Amino acid sequence: MLSVKAFSYLHPPVCAIRSLSSRRFHPRALKSSSSSPTTFFSSLTTNMPVISVVDHIVLFKVRDSTDPSKVDAMIANLRSLISLNLATHLTAGPVLRPRSAAAEGFGFTHLIYCRYRSKADLATYSDHPSHLAVVKDNILPICDDIMAVDWVADVDADVAPLPGSLVRLTLAKSREGITGVEVVRAIDGVRDSFPDSVQVSYGENFSPARAKGYEVGFISVYSGVDKVDAIEGKEEVEKQKEKLRPLLEGVIVVDYLVPSPASASDGTA
Repeated sequence: MLSVKAFSYLHPPVCAIRSLSSRRFHPRALKSSSSSPTTFFSSLTTNMPVISVVDHIVLFKVRDSTDPSKVDAMIANLRSLISLNLATHLTAGPVLRPRSAAAEGFGFTHLIYCRYRSKADLATYSDHPSHLAVVKDNILPICDDIMAVDWVADVDADVAPLPGSLVRLTLAKSREGITGVEVVRAIDGVRDSFPDSVQVSYGENFSPARAKGYEVGFISVYSGVDKVDAIEGKEEVEKQKEKLRPLLEGVIVVDYLVPSPASASDGTA
């Protein structure tokens, strides 16, 4: 069982958050319109200035023997943290499926994905008594493993994926002699191969002590499960990925399905 000492592993104290010195890229202007039936973002305004956001991901490995009611309580209480009014959006629930050998090996079962306007807001969230209570009462007693990454991304609009969206999380560990900065720069080419309908965020992790050696985080959001394979399999996307692979020692890739409002309210997914 994880001890209370894992607080500092799950979320860093304010003093542990350092500035990100790596170059960051922002995605191309998104062309989706909120009036289109295919739009899956909660809101979008064209010609918006590029803004910096902080993306925060925590992966949990819940013990197999855990009572389902305790798992539901963990998810419900994680989701309730949006009421702190610090995250611009927050979603939590079970991992839909692992998509890499490393992901299968770690066996993560659940995740929380939230976004903040600044590192200061993330630090305030991390130290908030309500958050610490969820960690102590609902997470540590039932989890065998926890992994967390944080990065700064430049985006054209801070928008939350709608229910039913497929979130693909990729965490990258670079080969010896390759820096996270180099990987982030190489990802820019991969991002440009995605259609503008895919929301993307990526950057160098600034919480290395909690990330098991994984230095870069990448999130892509699709309108549904059926969309991801069609886009990922495109020739141009695969071509760009081939340029990135020699830089990497390994990747953790998991898919997560954003729950419906009903399931989010009752703690299920």
